[in-house]
Amino acid sequence: MNQKYPPPHHQIEDIEKMISLVKHYPLGMLVSAKNGTPYVTHIPIIYNEESKRLVAHIDKYNPQVETLVDGAEVTVVFKGPDTYISPSVYSTTQLPTWNYLIVHVTGIITRINDPEAAKDTMIAMTEFLEGKDQKFVLEKDNPRMEAAVPYIQAFDITITHWEGKFKLSQDKNKRDQALAKQALIEKSRDQALDFIEDMYS
Repeated sequence: MNQKYPPPHHQIEDIEKMISLVKHYPLGMLVSAKNGTPYVTHIPIIYNEESKRLVAHIDKYNPQVETLVDGAEVTVVFKGPDTYISPSVYSTTQLPTWNYLIVHVTGIITRINDPEAAKDTMIAMTEFLEGKDQKFVLEKDNPRMEAAVPYIQAFDITITHWEGKFKLSQDKNKRDQALAKQALIEKSRDQALDFIEDMYS
């Protein structure tokens, strides 16, 4: 058996599409390791258009900080929409499957130790996450931020590799691809709404 994995038709090379996923789903899964022990933390991580780097900050008391030394290699996983695709969705006979959009970004850590530069990362992240209709502006003299800076480790990641895993029924005919796309849109929305309601009840 000489089949390639992951299947080439589920891999994308379009950097702009991968950047778009990172921007739309910025809660990344930061993965690193030390002495064979893996560390994973979920934190918002933004893509800086000018530097072409990822930028974030993490609680200094998080044990993963010990792995985030200058020059360390890490991977960040960004997960977009995903859903189970029932064979009933298709116009042809198929097996059950799961469709998803995921981006893996690998890169090299550089710590940002200057307090003023760390504040800049927090301000930039807030501005990005607030979006176009920005209702809150984090000012550099904000006393809460001033008090928080000693307790965070800011860092950026110089990107060395992008990997896009977009499993969207590409191996099916065009009609079935369109049907799977509609199922992904509808199920992602409906499942999220139902789940959020349950979690708040």
